[in-house]
Amino acid sequence: MKHTVEKVKKANKKVLSYHSTVPAVEQACRILLCLSKNSNHKLGLTEICREVAIHKSKGFSILNTCAKFRLVEKDPHTKTYSLGPELLSLARHFLDHLRYPEVVSPFLQSLATATNGTALFGLIDGEHVIVVGKHEGSHNIGFTVKLGHRFHITLGAHGKSIVAFMPETEREKILSKKKTYFYREPSHLQLDRLREELKQCRESGFAQDIGEITPGVNVVSAPLFAHRDKLIGCLILMGTFSESKIREYGSAVANLARQVSIKLGAEAEHLYQGKRVSEQGNRSFIQSSTIH
Repeated sequence: MKHTVEKVKKANKKVLSYHSTVPAVEQACRILLCLSKNSNHKLGLTEICREVAIHKSKGFSILNTCAKFRLVEKDPHTKTYSLGPELLSLARHFLDHLRYPEVVSPFLQSLATATNGTALFGLIDGEHVIVVGKHEGSHNIGFTVKLGHRFHITLGAHGKSIVAFMPETEREKILSKKKTYFYREPSHLQLDRLREELKQCRESGFAQDIGEITPGVNVVSAPLFAHRDKLIGCLILMGTFSESKIREYGSAVANLARQVSIKLGAEAEHLYQGKRVSEQGNRSFIQSSTIH
């Protein structure tokens, strides 16, 4: 009986000591991320262990293990560490098998379902944005935007969201053109107004169009980024929702765009030049969107 009780106690102890993460693996991941994000190409053992807050003996063991699998390289002369060549193979495999529409699709579906609007994924192609993903909500009014449809890159809300996050030289080059379509007709352009909207977009994460491109149809859009924070396109939500919903839906689209960008390999902390997208007011919206 005594032995049985001890076995039960040991079994319960094992259950209680179970963790969903493995500390050594977590520390190894943190070391790799430390090496990838540091401006210095190579780091010494002391610097690495200080950055990730682990003991030098543990850091040394982890680095040696990573070096065995060529995830890390050690310079025998300087005794410093850098990322290893095997990571190139892993990155190449990830990028070769990355299909943008497949990644974005569940986000579009959740967005369309939650808003009863039409959610689009636009991919930049030269001076145009091509629709490569689409989901419609349950609203009775639909929009005849087909996959493969091409919009001019400056058109309406998506044009503002994309141009707002371009490098400054590229942005100024576009703004200096005689024909842009931010307000549908080139003659409707008010440059001061546009610059203010682009500034607001960089701060909030989304741009808007309130019936100016298509009367009665409101649109919000947020930029999408991929590996190395490359601007690749945008999320677009269009519908007959009221103007009072613009900020709520715009913030939701911006937050979803940020999640998509992270999945596509972008660095989350660099997505927005201004303040982070506010989750206040749309937290329930995000939580109601079941995305895996």
